[in-house]
Amino acid sequence: MTELKGARARRGLTHLVLLAIGFAYVYPFLWAVGSSLKTKIDFLDGGLGLLPSRPVWENYAQAWREASFGTYFVNTLVISVTTVAFTLLFTAMAGYALARHTFPGKKIILGVILATYLLPHGYTIVPIYDLINSLGLLNTLTSVILAQVGGGLVFGTFMFMAYFSTLPRELEEAARVDGAGFNTLFFRVMLPVSKPMMATLGLFTFISSWNNFFLPLVFTLGRPELRTVGVGLYAFTNQTTTDWTLLCAGAVISLAPIVVVFVVAQRYIVEAIAGAVKA
Repeated sequence: MTELKGARARRGLTHLVLLAIGFAYVYPFLWAVGSSLKTKIDFLDGGLGLLPSRPVWENYAQAWREASFGTYFVNTLVISVTTVAFTLLFTAMAGYALARHTFPGKKIILGVILATYLLPHGYTIVPIYDLINSLGLLNTLTSVILAQVGGGLVFGTFMFMAYFSTLPRELEEAARVDGAGFNTLFFRVMLPVSKPMMATLGLFTFISSWNNFFLPLVFTLGRPELRTVGVGLYAFTNQTTTDWTLLCAGAVISLAPIVVVFVVAQRYIVEAIAGAVKA
């Protein structure tokens, strides 16, 4: 009986500690939501308080207008969705080939891919900029998409490679017996089976693309109308002042699509990561 009470006490203490840690992680988001509904005076006087004295919903409408979020939302959505589509396609094909087939130079290719993954992103922006400029794609949405897709290929390839390695060989053998060729085998059998990994990597890629600030700023510097939501938040800051309430409202608006995508894809995440770790 004493041991049972001790176990319950330890479990209860563990839950309290986890709740405290979870609240510490969630608190900045809650503070941003609360601050987005405050007046400027409440924001300055309220400190770290969460609740506004009087909710000001007009902050969201004003933030939407002043930051041109309507245009920036469309730009960000086009960039993010296209980046996710191309990243999933290219990394799935590369991961499948590296995981399920043996060919000359495979280890060398893996070494080169791993070496590129270790390069800091700051060192690659100049050659990428020169390449985009030489192709005549500067100040276009295409330039941002290409830069973001290229940045996510290595991680996605290794994720798909690990996931495909866990699948039984019988899937391919049964498809080949039915007369399936390489393309049919990949697109009709292996790709549908990898939906958990596609959802997980798609979520990570979408979040990274949606929140990206540096690449959209650099590659659309000459055309402000092509900026994304992340860059648009910079409109609330100038050399002397920052409108913190509108900045918080804009940040909450920009987070809404990420929350929706996460809710839709969350049931696939644990399964995909478990499969990759098992490999």
